[in-house]
Amino acid sequence: MYVVVDQREIVTDGYVAGFDREGLPSLGFNAGDFREWLTTTSEPDLGCVQGFLLGDFEDRVSCADMIRTHCKAPIIALNETRSLEQTLQLFMSGIDDVVRKPVHVREILARVDAIWRRINAHVAAETNRQGIHVYFDGRDPEINGEKFILPRRERHILEYLVRNRGRRVSKSQIFNAIYGIFNENVEENVVEGHMSKLRKKLRMRLGHDPIEAKRYLGYTYIG
Repeated sequence: MYVVVDQREIVTDGYVAGFDREGLPSLGFNAGDFREWLTTTSEPDLGCVQGFLLGDFEDRVSCADMIRTHCKAPIIALNETRSLEQTLQLFMSGIDDVVRKPVHVREILARVDAIWRRINAHVAAETNRQGIHVYFDGRDPEINGEKFILPRRERHILEYLVRNRGRRVSKSQIFNAIYGIFNENVEENVVEGHMSKLRKKLRMRLGHDPIEAKRYLGYTYIG
């Protein structure tokens, strides 16, 4: 799930629609609503956020510091003009990347993936040694150098589990990451069906199940 913050509704709506076209859930906020949401949302729900996109609003710099106290997800700032001073200030505030508009959602996804790879370099290295290469940017994963084609939802679940390798995640967390926190049109139990199909395919290709499941507790990617 991605979070977009901007004072202009046309901007948040545009990026939310862009993420939706890529099959990814997202939320759009103005600055005031976002601060309230950030401080009242539970830690498990914040753990479902894969990236923050900060557009134009006052106190954007201090907002980045506030995000970092609650969540480790990458933060990308959008600039509408070239300004070295502003760019340096944003980086110094803890923002991970600064991009000039206009920028396509796919480029944002690629940049977020690059940041996650740096954060989880040890996870990526260990996963690659196991023969699985996950890209996080819309491409299908590979197993032992061969493309492992998955339906979109199953691919997103695998990406989420690999990104959280070794950490148990609940069915609710997976649902929120894949479908969004406020999605009331899909039942949470759909995760079990996606997970069953994904694990079966992984067992067939790897010869073992890299996902540990415990009833009522959730799932862990163990490789």
